[in-house]
Amino acid sequence: MKLTPKRTKSDSTKAAVKAVQAATAGPIKPPAFVDVKKRDVSRWNAIVLARPRDTWNDADLILAAHLARAYGDMAELEKVIEQRGMITPEGEINPACNMLDKATRRALALARQLKIDAISTVGKSRDIRKGSELESNARNSLEDDDLIPRAHH
Repeated sequence: MKLTPKRTKSDSTKAAVKAVQAATAGPIKPPAFVDVKKRDVSRWNAIVLARPRDTWNDADLILAAHLARAYGDMAELEKVIEQRGMITPEGEINPACNMLDKATRRALALARQLKIDAISTVGKSRDIRKGSELESNARNSLEDDDLIPRAHH
């Protein structure tokens, strides 16, 4: 007996309508029992937008909050390391380096658990390489063609 509801086929009209509705709803708001710091709201939004809206459950949202916090902690630790350096005046490794390493490992584990890591979202490296080659070839051919409009930065 299957406990999860049957998913709509991704190539159906129903799925397309559902996708538009989810996109217009914006990012999922943190539930009342999940604490997301103000500094981490943009990280929370990026995390919950990485998967279809209807695939998130309460347990996942708790992990998403922990991941957003880990990303925020990592950003703060990077600033500390940038200001104070990797090595202390006493010649020791800055403790922030070890803390950043642990926060990074925690973030990677959480991203894998939530299925928003690179392999889950874009596929294995051999698949990415093929897409990269196609994009690189297209970019090179654009350089030789003045008739195709391009974005200029």
